[in-house]
Amino acid sequence: MTIPRIVASAVVGAVLAATPLPAQEGAKYVRYAYAGAEAYGILEGDQIHELRGGLFDAPDRTGRTIALADATLLIPVEPSKIIAVGFNYRSHLGDREPDPYPGLFIKYPTSLIATGESIVFPPGAGNVHYEGEMVLVIGRRARHVSREAALDHVFGVTAGNDVSERDWQAGDLQWFRAKASDTFGPLGPAITTGLNPDDLLLQTRLNGEVRQSQRTSDLFFNSAAIISYVSQFVTLEPGDVIYTGTPGETRAMQPGDVVEIELEGVGVLRNTVAGAGTR
Repeated sequence: MTIPRIVASAVVGAVLAATPLPAQEGAKYVRYAYAGAEAYGILEGDQIHELRGGLFDAPDRTGRTIALADATLLIPVEPSKIIAVGFNYRSHLGDREPDPYPGLFIKYPTSLIATGESIVFPPGAGNVHYEGEMVLVIGRRARHVSREAALDHVFGVTAGNDVSERDWQAGDLQWFRAKASDTFGPLGPAITTGLNPDDLLLQTRLNGEVRQSQRTSDLFFNSAAIISYVSQFVTLEPGDVIYTGTPGETRAMQPGDVVEIELEGVGVLRNTVAGAGTR
């Protein structure tokens, strides 16, 4: 079954400010596969409540419930655009001075993998780092939005891992292969609505050891600033995602490692490192 994407009508200049977002406050939305079909659902405890309709189209519960253990979680949304912010925590800047505006780059939909899937190194990759991040999920079309209105366009938040090959990042003209290679964008496990994106605990664990731990309140450019800035140049559509930056220092991952990104109120995004050519 194909999940429909509902896109709001275009408006001249500004945004659709009148229509409320359809999300249930405080819900955990998942996208999953079960019995040969794909669907959206609301996760409550260890049960998924199946939804009828698109995620951004005020979906209804069908009344069907599936045990989480029996379903395969997929990437929680299918974005047309994946935008990411670099150097957005002071703890990650090092001696670098912060820029006056968010430093942006892009990843691709083919970068995305779900919780439980494997990060696969491309040929020649040898210095691949984890980057735990909070990810904003857009719920309403946004173009030229102000900072004051920006959060009205957020559907919810999820966890992400901006996997990065540091040697390529330092040496290439663009971050095309360093940041956007296949499997370099783990995302999930759920999208949680109703949270304050600017005050959540973000942690990264490598093989069970905490390697990153910081609150999103320490972001240099907060969620509203990022969304407003992006929307001046690129129209954000429902389902688009923004990786907001990683804190502290990162280290290289090795085949066999397990990396977990935990975002307060969302859950744990867990992926193994499979090495090269094993996807």
